[in-house]
Amino acid sequence: MHLNVGREVAALQRLTVKELRARYAEVFGEPTNAHNKAWLVKRIAWRIQALAEGDLSERARRRAEELANDADLRLSPPKPRPAKADPERTTTVGLRFKLDDRLPPPGTIITRQYKGETLLVKVLPHGFEFEGEVFQSLSAVAKAITGQHCNGFHFFRLGTEGRR
Repeated sequence: MHLNVGREVAALQRLTVKELRARYAEVFGEPTNAHNKAWLVKRIAWRIQALAEGDLSERARRRAEELANDADLRLSPPKPRPAKADPERTTTVGLRFKLDDRLPPPGTIITRQYKGETLLVKVLPHGFEFEGEVFQSLSAVAKAITGQHCNGFHFFRLGTEGRR
């Protein structure tokens, strides 16, 4: 590798993503949609070296084409197979679980003011109903409301301090 190529490749690490995108367009002759700095540095470094010292040999190109032709590539994902239930072996077992003592009894409506709206969640024997949809946990309800994961007991202010 020539010293000036080595310096250019080393200088790439100091460039910003915007500068790398401009440098990419300069060496490849076309813009890129990439914003990943590490990828841009690798691609530009490869191109600088290829331009300075030569690209792959014709023999290497032919071998790469042979390998690509021999590869069995899947162009589409496999279709999902429907689950087949064997009715003779299927059994249903009810599981008993202890209700959390922070939860009010089934039938209770939990209310919460959030972004100017009053939210109503009904406690069911095995879940929570919010706007006609049944959720398995208060955290799932809170995620449906906020769009991000949060503790349902904390969001609805249930527990030892905030019990309503």
